[in-house]
Amino acid sequence: MGILTGILYACLLAYGTGWYLGKWNGNFSLLLFILTLVTLAYWLAERFVFLPRRLAAASALAAQDASRRAELQRLGISQVDGNVEEARQRILAQPWWLDWTAGLFPVILLVFLLRSFLFEPFKIPSGSMIPTLEIGDLILVNKYHYGVRLPVVNKKILDNHPVQRGDVMVFRYPVDPGVDFIKRVVGVPGDEVAYLNQRLYLNGQPVPVTALEDYYDELQRSYSKHFRESLPGPQGSTRSHRILVDPSLPSSYGMRARAFPGSENCRYSAEGVVCKVPPGHYFMMGDNRDNSEDSRFWGFVPDENIVGRAFFVWMNFGNLGRIGAFQ
Repeated sequence: MGILTGILYACLLAYGTGWYLGKWNGNFSLLLFILTLVTLAYWLAERFVFLPRRLAAASALAAQDASRRAELQRLGISQVDGNVEEARQRILAQPWWLDWTAGLFPVILLVFLLRSFLFEPFKIPSGSMIPTLEIGDLILVNKYHYGVRLPVVNKKILDNHPVQRGDVMVFRYPVDPGVDFIKRVVGVPGDEVAYLNQRLYLNGQPVPVTALEDYYDELQRSYSKHFRESLPGPQGSTRSHRILVDPSLPSSYGMRARAFPGSENCRYSAEGVVCKVPPGHYFMMGDNRDNSEDSRFWGFVPDENIVGRAFFVWMNFGNLGRIGAFQ
């Protein structure tokens, strides 16, 4: 069993190293699920096989020692050398391969349950959500906000809150579901979303914006036009957030007609793009409008790709002032 455990850990190390070096895309949910099953198997084996064997061996050793002492006592020998307690403790001790498998099962199970059904950490990898989220922000994603989903297969089994315009959502990238993206929901099923001349329109109406002071990006050492945008919410409410726009770029910068599921619902022009959001899908955009590859480029996000709603920055090692909730 020790050799088998060593092989399993070697495979895990190779998988993690290749993932870190970018040799292949990793599926952490699947990996955590497999680790949970493997450590569960070891935990069950320890509880019902290995531990009873060690207890029986320790009891047999204690019985042999007691019998020897009784026999020596019968012969009139009262002083008996040796103490089997140290040997007994060695017999009862778990071998290393059980310490690192069965012993880790409760911890791995807890992490698996928390990450699958409650909260998942996520690191902001790019500047597409500036100024709301910055590169290096470590955020929490609420996994149950939109409903309870089975881990690994991501199948929804219970509904919760509906997706709303203005939500910051983490989802599986439709082009490569092994990669997680984060953007803002700007269109829900049935909406007509237009981004024309660097202005967002919903169902034929321009989304209200208010000019703010220019935003200074410390990494790029440059200023950007800064606005507060107010998306329509349920029952006549509005949800505000900040966006950046670069007027020096053309309205259709980087956009072109391409094949993606539902692309027949979109029309591209020199002014930008107009899309009708199909049922069960969402239109996503980054708050850094001219530095974001989003639904304007690769299409709609299906409901089954949803990971959860992002809501809190729990750490930024370069700027502790970033910690807190965000809109």
